[in-house]
Amino acid sequence: MEAPLLRLEACVNSVESAVEAAIGGADRVELCDNLHDGGTTPSIGAIEAAREKLEIDVNVIIRPRGGDFLYSDLELDIMKRDIAAARAAGADGVVFGILKPDGAVNVEQSRRLVELAKPMSATFHRAFDMCADPFAALEDLVSLGVGKIPQSGRSH
Repeated sequence: MEAPLLRLEACVNSVESAVEAAIGGADRVELCDNLHDGGTTPSIGAIEAAREKLEIDVNVIIRPRGGDFLYSDLELDIMKRDIAAARAAGADGVVFGILKPDGAVNVEQSRRLVELAKPMSATFHRAFDMCADPFAALEDLVSLGVGKIPQSGRSH
């Protein structure tokens, strides 16, 4: 029996860090800004430069601000625009997480972003760690077609 393929993704806060991650063996990067706030959407210039410099997958976090994962209609509009811009800049995927006040996945808002992201991949980020019921959240995300769910082992 063959060993499962191990893929390494690095969460990076700059194009320079992304290049170093690729040199170090990363298979893909999650490009972010403001990691001290949990990561926010990087600039278009950073996305374009990363795509130009890297041969590995570039996934872009779509998060208009730090803090919680409850977004207003205006913030959701910004996220939609950022997804379109990331696609145009050559991103391979987007990473986002949207919850409801009760800790459930906001399926309606997430569905809109997953559909808008196609054909790029969609990853639900570590907002998953804040879900009240991880099993229900997992079912919701699978039904939405989310491909990856990085998390920290639900230490909360």
